[in-house]
Amino acid sequence: MVVGNWIFIAGGKWSTNEGGFCCRLDKTKFYVVGAGIFTGLTVALYPVSVIKTRLQVATKDTVERNVSSVIKDLVRNEGIPGLYRGFGTVITGAIPARIIFLTALETTKVAAFKVVEPFNFSEPTQAAIANGFAGMSASLCSQAVFIPIDVVSQRLMVQGYSGHATNYNGGLDVVRKILKTDGVRGLYRGFGLSVMTYVPSSAVWWASYGASQRVIRRILGISPDIEGSAPGESKIVLVQATGGIIAGATASCITTPLDTIKTRLQVIGHERKSSAREVVKNLIKEDGWTGFYRGLGPRFVSMSAWGTTMILAYEYLKRLCAKED
Repeated sequence: MVVGNWIFIAGGKWSTNEGGFCCRLDKTKFYVVGAGIFTGLTVALYPVSVIKTRLQVATKDTVERNVSSVIKDLVRNEGIPGLYRGFGTVITGAIPARIIFLTALETTKVAAFKVVEPFNFSEPTQAAIANGFAGMSASLCSQAVFIPIDVVSQRLMVQGYSGHATNYNGGLDVVRKILKTDGVRGLYRGFGLSVMTYVPSSAVWWASYGASQRVIRRILGISPDIEGSAPGESKIVLVQATGGIIAGATASCITTPLDTIKTRLQVIGHERKSSAREVVKNLIKEDGWTGFYRGLGPRFVSMSAWGTTMILAYEYLKRLCAKED
């Protein structure tokens, strides 16, 4: 029986399960149920992304420059729907992007563990390398779908805020206007920075998660080598949730500066074309080096909350869809 990353086998022994996606899961059920679960998580956590994006593009003249003022402004002017600007676009693109990501993640993780196993690294090191490489590969594979969705949704998120006066009538209108002014390249604005942000972020997140799980298991005295010492499901969930929080904190602190630059570059309208260098200069001019960490709080909350709930849902999904031997 599979519980999270642990497999319970005959005789009371248990071991960790790193991958096995292709041969142990009902993939049809995995994708269908997974789409529903991750859609629900996106609904719950999407407002944090809207707030984070607005804070990152705020200029020195913007009145709403903290979390509470951004929330009050959105709710006052648009009600709760204001916190879900661009949601339709995100949810439409998130499903194929998530399928690509999870498939690449599980497939690559299995191969990566086989590659690092002969080197006899410690268990946390093996987990960090294999999970990090898998997260990096999965993110890289999903960028072709994700980046246009990111560009369109962020334009909608900041519409009418901090000098972004362009009016859009939904996601399709954003796409039409971008194609008209910049062509297909406009949908991939900030592609290099997106890859530089999301690929390392994913690698750091999964590496931190994989390594921290091993450390936490050791602290709790959980060992796959001890017969009959299989942990209860509540303890497994505790390990996974704690690992998700640690991973979210690590990834957000390391990659927020790149995310801030990328977000600013992607939401700049065609009438104010700018380069990454100019974005950096403006940030330093407005707030100094602390400007690169705009929206760090919401991004930390977003990555930790999303990462923790996502990994718990992801591990639950693997248990739910596991094929009986």
